[in-house]
Amino acid sequence: METSSALTKESMLNKVPEATLIFWIIKMMSTTVGETTADFLNFNLGFGLVGTSALTGLLLIAALFLQMHEKQYIPWKYWTTVVLTSIFGTLITDYLTDSMGVPLEVSTAFFSAALLITFMAWYAQEKTLSIHTIYTTKRETFYWIAILFTFALGTAAGDLAAEGVGLGFANSGLLFGALIALTALAYFIFKANAIACFWIAYVLTRPFGASFGDFLSQPISNGGLGLGATDTSLVFLATIIGLVFYITAPKKHLLLKK
Repeated sequence: METSSALTKESMLNKVPEATLIFWIIKMMSTTVGETTADFLNFNLGFGLVGTSALTGLLLIAALFLQMHEKQYIPWKYWTTVVLTSIFGTLITDYLTDSMGVPLEVSTAFFSAALLITFMAWYAQEKTLSIHTIYTTKRETFYWIAILFTFALGTAAGDLAAEGVGLGFANSGLLFGALIALTALAYFIFKANAIACFWIAYVLTRPFGASFGDFLSQPISNGGLGLGATDTSLVFLATIIGLVFYITAPKKHLLLKK
């Protein structure tokens, strides 16, 4: 059993927020932003896959530098890193598919294996995969590697379901939404392992959010609503910023009160 001093250290230095409802809402929206922003930079602004990947990669490195040099959870730094990881993870899969001709079945299998290996190495080194104990540089490094692979895997699996299998964006979103619901049911009703359920849900929210984003942004001729990547990205990004401000503001208020 952990001592009270150890628990205090964890609560002060843990670099990952609690998996509350707001956490999952922001996470899902970040996946949508990742999908639509990658399309916006690639197609609308004409950066191309290489240019978009290079720009996003540099921004992600800068965000990771800021995030990993903090001693505690700072909402805007953490969620900025998540959004950029979402965009970059999307671009990795898109580059493999569109530029290198790697089948979605292969990339899905590859990123599944990469994520599994990451978890195995993480557990072998730290004896836990819990997000409640991310208070060392090594654990945070494993965490962000795992997060990157979840986004790349989610993109591949989502595209495979929507385009490879031919389910379409709406049906693909419903499929992954149902799988998320089953995961929640397993956790809340059948008391399944919390860590396993968290990571399963984290992977599934990526293709769910991506399918939802594509459904909103893609042209009607492609099975979407035709809202466009620009408007969809702006709406979801503004919502993320609003929610991050909401969870940050009370802490500032308490500090001022003291």
